[in-house]
Amino acid sequence: QSRAPISAKLVANMLSVAGADHIITMDLHASQIQGFFDIPVDNLYAEPAVLQWIKENIMEWRNCIIVSPDAGGAKRVTSIADRLNVEFALIHKERKKANEVDRMVLVGDVKDRVAILVDDMADTCGTICHAADKLISAGATKVYAILTHGIFSGPAISRINNASFEAVVVTNTIPQEEKMKHCPKIQFIDISMILAEAIRRTHNGESVSYLFSHVPL
Repeated sequence: QSRAPISAKLVANMLSVAGADHIITMDLHASQIQGFFDIPVDNLYAEPAVLQWIKENIMEWRNCIIVSPDAGGAKRVTSIADRLNVEFALIHKERKKANEVDRMVLVGDVKDRVAILVDDMADTCGTICHAADKLISAGATKVYAILTHGIFSGPAISRINNASFEAVVVTNTIPQEEKMKHCPKIQFIDISMILAEAIRRTHNGESVSYLFSHVPL
């Protein structure tokens, strides 16, 4: 059984004690984290912006397959695949110990398709780089990675530079200018408009739920 600390609760308490009375955030790692707060939380999704990026930047998106690098992200990729009307695949990974990927099993057919790996965050990028190799060896024509939060710590940048990605696309929930100087494969989706519109709607008492499925104009 896991005895991992629920540090999100500590962060929730710290923000509340510091005087926050409303939280607007994006792609929480687990949406249940909203329940740790005693104040209103708007957990926005990068998905509408990701869908827009795919349609505008991947010419052959109608022949793509959306891939989750682990079973935990299945819900996220099925949602995107449904909205694009394409298929999805999963990579099941067995870990021997924390932060070390051992064996990967691909569930789904990526042969002769553009594979788009989708996840909520990437830290050291070991998983997504392993996954990219797996997809290429399974016959994918190109591999993209689209991530909400690009943490990119430790060996991440050199791993991405050496991996077979066409592009690694992240939002700018974390500033990426420095990382992009060292890694030409990194591209970013600007989500400032989504946050700005969420703040405006909250301030004016309008519905924020429109932003769960639409990019503000």
